[in-house]
Parts: sequence; structure tokens; C-alpha cells
Amino acid sequence: MSLKADRNKKKLANIVRKGFRGYPMATLAYYGPTDKKATKVTVGIILSERSEPDPLRCWLCETDVRHDPSSIEEILLFLEEQSVTSVVAVDRIIGCPHQEGIDYPDGEACPECTFWKGRDRWTGDHIH
Repeated sequence: MSLKADRNKKKLANIVRKGFRGYPMATLAYYGPTDKKATKVTVGIILSERSEPDPLRCWLCETDVRHDPSSIEEILLFLEEQSVTSVVAVDRIIGCPHQEGIDYPDGEACPECTFWKGRDRWTGDHIH
């Protein structure tokens, strides 16, 4: 990884570490075929306490998006363009990168990401 890419990765981590500092706020959520590899990240911008995330952008990556220099650089540019004050993120991959009802039928498990079948997306634990 280049020096610039390493700096960008640390910069994003530092912004997230600072937590909520006011609006506009960005939310980062990572998704992947397992809980070890994130192939998708979504970033939503929340302008005020009562608003929904808009705009919402997503980046896809064949490798792990958390370590992809171009994705991280694009995310930082997007946050800057949106004048983001705060960034909040979950500390784990929270489910399959495919969308229920779009990539596979509602109410079914993703046929491509069998790791998540029967698992809680927030904890990764099996649901009994």
C-alpha cells in the first residue's frame, strides 16, 4: 500500500474514532459474503436529526473495500464534498452485500452468501 493510501486509511479511521460531532453526519456500513471480507460499503449523509440518509452512495470491491485505496480515497472525497462534520460506523461487517427483493426474493436467504443464512447480521451469531 502506498504512503498516500496508508494516510487515507488512517484519516478515515480517525474521523470515525471521533464519533458524533454534529451534522451533517455520515454513516458507514460494511457488507460482505462473510464476516471477514467486506466487498461493499454504503455511506449515507444525514443533514439533521430528523432527516433520512440522502445522498446514499455505495462502493463495491472484489477484494476487501476496507483496504482498497481507491475506494477509501473516493469515500474521503465524498465526505468532504458533503461537508460532513461527523462519521459513525459499525465496527463489523453487518451482512450480505446483496439486496433482498432486488438480488434475491424477499424473505429468502441470499443464495450467494450462505455464511449469513441463519445468522444475526449485527452479532454474526447463529439464530436458533
